[in-house]
Amino acid sequence: MGHRGEDAPLLLLLLSLFVSCHGRIVKVPAGPLVRVESTEVVIPCNVSQYEGPSEQNFDWEFSRISAPDSRFVQVVSTWDPWFTSQEYKDRVDGKEITLRRNSNNSVELMIGNIRPTDQGMYRCTTPSTDSVVQGNYNAVVEVKVIADGLTVGRSTARSTSTWNLSEGDAFQLRCSASTNSSEHTHLHVSWEFRNGFAWQEILSLTHEGKFQPGSEYNERYISGDVRLDAMANDIYRLSVSQALPTDEGAYRCRVSEWVKGADASWQKIQEKAVDIANVVVQPTALGVFITRSNVSVTEGDSLDLTCNFTTDRSGIFQAEVRWYFSESPDSTMAEAQVLLSADRDSVVSDSTLISLSHVDRSSYHLLVRDVSTEDSGYYYCQATLWVPQHNGSWHKVAERTSVPVTVEVLALEPTYHVFLNATKTPKYAEDPTELECRITEAQNTETNVRFTVSWYYRLPMRSDEVVKDELLATMDADWTLVVGDRSKQRAQNGEIIFSKPTVDTFRLRIQWTSEADRGDYYCVISSWSRQRNNSWIKIKDVASVPVSILWSTQGPVFNVSVESHKTTVYRGELVKLDCIISIAGTVLSPDDMSFDVSWFAMHSIAMDRDPVFLASLDRKGIVTQAKRNGSSDVSLERISPMEFRLRIHGCEDQDFGNHYCLVTPWVRSTAGIWQQEMEVKSKPILVTVKMDVLNAFKFPLLIGIGLSTIIGLLSCLIGYCSSRWCCKKEVQETRRERRRLMSMEMD
Repeated sequence: MGHRGEDAPLLLLLLSLFVSCHGRIVKVPAGPLVRVESTEVVIPCNVSQYEGPSEQNFDWEFSRISAPDSRFVQVVSTWDPWFTSQEYKDRVDGKEITLRRNSNNSVELMIGNIRPTDQGMYRCTTPSTDSVVQGNYNAVVEVKVIADGLTVGRSTARSTSTWNLSEGDAFQLRCSASTNSSEHTHLHVSWEFRNGFAWQEILSLTHEGKFQPGSEYNERYISGDVRLDAMANDIYRLSVSQALPTDEGAYRCRVSEWVKGADASWQKIQEKAVDIANVVVQPTALGVFITRSNVSVTEGDSLDLTCNFTTDRSGIFQAEVRWYFSESPDSTMAEAQVLLSADRDSVVSDSTLISLSHVDRSSYHLLVRDVSTEDSGYYYCQATLWVPQHNGSWHKVAERTSVPVTVEVLALEPTYHVFLNATKTPKYAEDPTELECRITEAQNTETNVRFTVSWYYRLPMRSDEVVKDELLATMDADWTLVVGDRSKQRAQNGEIIFSKPTVDTFRLRIQWTSEADRGDYYCVISSWSRQRNNSWIKIKDVASVPVSILWSTQGPVFNVSVESHKTTVYRGELVKLDCIISIAGTVLSPDDMSFDVSWFAMHSIAMDRDPVFLASLDRKGIVTQAKRNGSSDVSLERISPMEFRLRIHGCEDQDFGNHYCLVTPWVRSTAGIWQQEMEVKSKPILVTVKMDVLNAFKFPLLIGIGLSTIIGLLSCLIGYCSSRWCCKKEVQETRRERRRLMSMEMD
């Protein structure tokens, strides 16, 4: 631990030596800096290895004499606003001479319009903020101002500045650039293009004598399509061998002058640009069309289509033609199938049934032999024009696709009828059923046509549910039988047999017919056509007339009656009417029965009026009530599976009349389907509403007695008050004579 204390003075000494050896360093560029009159000059200055605050201040001074003891004039300062001498005050106030701080330790002196009188020595000084004065606190750089000797202009080879070209044409642009500078300078010539807001570089001849293409023109420069040539008389020519639509826009020539500095680095001292031309490129006109629009061809015949194209292109060009096929008019060319193509050398791709012939320079004939229905669709023709380039390659100048032509291949549709016959019908359950589906009067059934069958079942009934036809079994084009869900298990057990005894006959046999098999059956015969790839396509379906498989059986008989324990009531009382359903014949489970119950009333004994709907309760438990005008109300409920009660609350005179119920039974079959039976109407029951006389007069009598009593009491009260206050007479008292009384007392 003691050695560290002994080493501390040594470390401080080494640190002070390091600081003393280096100290503050102020840097400016190595001179002389050659600049062109009237251009902007930027002289950077930075300081390093200093102490004190991180942000340093800078003073700039100028001297026209390069002697070390020359007098410097104060120009501008970052910290002293009164630093500028009177000679530079106007230029500093007018922002012609400014300071731009780049960082805490770096600034740039900017002279916006340098003059010949600005040639001289520029000194950058940093005020000291160090504890020890070490290093350099200023640096001097020489600036030389030369006259502007750069000349840039358009060549006079063409008078107009707008060039109208056709796509694929060659064009050349020229600009002149020269300099008579007193210094040894090099020129950097760049051709630029603009088709919007920003200029982009095409090709440059740098100040180091190198060709430099722009990023968008690199491939065209390598292929030789774009060149830059330095010609006599200081002419720089831009050559484009094939004009593209993307070449349309403005062109300019930008020339910069460069000089090599003291540190052997190149410095750009000035730059000028001149607009050369506006180039307008007319794209090659190309029209492509098919001579026919909508085409119908019979299966087995040949399809003939001709593709024609027109163009305004002159000179040497070659055409390439492709035929496409698509099943949809909205599909893209990438999704379409290429049928045949003829390249620039008229070489046609091979195909067995399709041929492409070159009729003339602008016509190509497509022939498809032995068409089938799978050839129906949309046919396109695409033409591409190519022009040769100077390097032997070909350039695509135009490509167009025709409007699609619709081709419909009409199949040789066979004609036939289908006859369905029940060869065995059941008389009772468990009897066999056999159906035979036969093809009759068949025509146009060559060897490439095949027939298959599909069997369907339909349950005939009056039902509130939509019952679809159920598929029992169907055959594929290769005669593979696919059994439906309804008959799959029974077919596996051998209870249902599907067979094809002859070429034109198909058979369905049910070994033991059940209640669930009752219904209608029909068959559908499908015709299939063989395609060139040995696949099969369905061309027609013919259905037979349905055959009913039914046998006599007993159904349930329903009866309906209305009962009430009390049919004569007084107004305001409750009436209960019960609709009772009974069944005769087949015994059914309550779960297999459901009822829609409706109540009606006819307000007449003779039943000569129209019935009035009161309320209903459907088999799903939904109650519907008619709108009532009186104060009475009705309610309807199910009190047992086959008994429904109607309550009339607070009976009124309008409830008088015959009442009956209308019932619609629903029965669930063995197949689980609800089936609607015939409506059943009950006999009417008369409801009589009487008036209760005692109750009718009870309240008026009580009201009369009460009013009489109140009136009598009120009369007595009025008489008493009148006699007590209003009719009272004042009685005068006889005044006694004092004197007379006194005399009597004295006596």
